[in-house]
Amino acid sequence: MNVLNRLLHRRLTQVAFLLAGLMLAAAVAAPLLSPYDPITVVLAEKLQPPSTSHWLGTDHLGRDIFSRLIHAARTSVGSVTAIIACILVLGFAVGCFSGYAGGRIDALLMRICDVFLVFPTFILAMFLIGILGTGLTNVVIAIVLTHWAWYARLIRGFVLSLKNRDYILAARVAGTPKVKIVIQHIVPPVFAQLIVLATLDIGHMMLHVSGLSFLGLGVSPPTPEWGVMINDARQFLWTRPGLIVYPGLMIFVTVMSFNLLGDALRDALDPTMGEKQ
Repeated sequence: MNVLNRLLHRRLTQVAFLLAGLMLAAAVAAPLLSPYDPITVVLAEKLQPPSTSHWLGTDHLGRDIFSRLIHAARTSVGSVTAIIACILVLGFAVGCFSGYAGGRIDALLMRICDVFLVFPTFILAMFLIGILGTGLTNVVIAIVLTHWAWYARLIRGFVLSLKNRDYILAARVAGTPKVKIVIQHIVPPVFAQLIVLATLDIGHMMLHVSGLSFLGLGVSPPTPEWGVMINDARQFLWTRPGLIVYPGLMIFVTVMSFNLLGDALRDALDPTMGEKQ
């Protein structure tokens, strides 16, 4: 059974693929799918119940909930994509260089990683945002700085386990340049592990972005974002609970979908899975 078949053989994984695909499609096509401007205030239509004109109703400022949810998906998915990409690049560069170089360079880089790993990531992110200031860009920077060290350590471990393999030692003896050895023999297996880690971490990063926005440290109103929407709806918890339920449900579905995809991808890339099935 090939990787794709192992990836899609479970019904739950197929559902996760569908939900994640719909979320990504909504994020990309948000301007085309939303029937209203997500930030236009219409006080005459505030707190309207679901209807044919407003499928999920309106919020306390008369803004269409459905339009804001779709545009919030664009904000959340876009920011998490940027975070994951930056973390992978930084963690991969530091981890590969540290693991392959070894010696004092390795020791120095790992001590720097230890400094970042000492503190809880969310608390450290709040501290960095306090220094950098609020806003989506600073949230991305703060989350990258609080997570890259964990990836660097994992990648270093992968590199250390690979660099003394027989085929790599043979390439060294044959005089193959170090850069070529890294690109041909170390990057491919490490990259496969990184894809799994990144997929599993998408939900975690999304919770960070939403949590910081909920606390007023991330995305600033009126920009639609699920954490911001939950924060805005707190005062209407008992009168209009849907204002909190809708963005909360979007966060739950997105995080669950990518976690399931990460688990399925890890199982599909595990060479021992074929023996277990």
